[in-house]
Amino acid sequence: MGEKGMIFDIQRFSVHDGPGIRTTVFFKGCPLRCAWCANPESQDRSPQLLLRDNRCTTCGRCLAACPERAIGIAKGKGRRIDWRKCTQCLRCVATCETGALSIAGREVTVTDIADEVERDRSFYETSGGGVTLSGGEPLMQPEFSVSLLRRFREMGLHTALDTSGHADRSVLQAVIPLVDMVLYDIKMLDNEKHRQYTGVGNAFILENARFVAQSVRTWFRIPLVAGVNDSEDEIQRIASLARGLGVEKISLLPYHAGGRAKLRQIGRSAGAFRGKPPAVRHMARLRSIIESEGVASTIAS
Repeated sequence: MGEKGMIFDIQRFSVHDGPGIRTTVFFKGCPLRCAWCANPESQDRSPQLLLRDNRCTTCGRCLAACPERAIGIAKGKGRRIDWRKCTQCLRCVATCETGALSIAGREVTVTDIADEVERDRSFYETSGGGVTLSGGEPLMQPEFSVSLLRRFREMGLHTALDTSGHADRSVLQAVIPLVDMVLYDIKMLDNEKHRQYTGVGNAFILENARFVAQSVRTWFRIPLVAGVNDSEDEIQRIASLARGLGVEKISLLPYHAGGRAKLRQIGRSAGAFRGKPPAVRHMARLRSIIESEGVASTIAS
């Protein structure tokens, strides 16, 4: 059990997902629907069609492959997908020679990942790096996460878990003893505001944060969106929480709009949300507030 899982990417030479040079494994599936999500293709657990219109030559091969006739070519507008008809059978992908149609998500084994990770062992050893499980949400695939972490432990590799904390306590109790550190996402402290922007409340998440921070080396990560969760009061209260829990560091992750384009690539509307990163001077002020609580801080790492 747990020997296979669903991921959507593996990123080598990552320097933003824990200490040193790391390989980050991005799991598919997430219980949150953050308005600012940078990787919306990670949210659904299943593989899904991903478009790259700039690569399309309008050759027309995909039209014949689609049993639902969900694909069309409009003169002057290129290839179009009727997402209401698309059943995600993904037959069209095999006909595309340019990569304009691809699949977000693939099933892998523990050995597949271990072999990929092993390639960069020398970089981990010289930089104090290792492997990070990210997503999506790795805790949505607990058996696969446990199997991977056990293999990494056998390999003698440093491991980190990047999580929203939205998981049953039993899952955390199985996973946390197998990791060297946790990168714990704290979006904001107000429960209803958290529900508004992520689709779930955060009482459960904050309870789990206490358990995690008391169990293993922990960094908080805050995805910062101007006017949403970047007030001085919000950051001071999160910093106070971090200090009380013994959290080592808070990483501030300024918003970027890359996820909006990806929403269109998987057939979803970008919606009304229009995020902005906080100003550079304001970010510096927030760092000083965090550090006044005796907690280290960084930006984008």
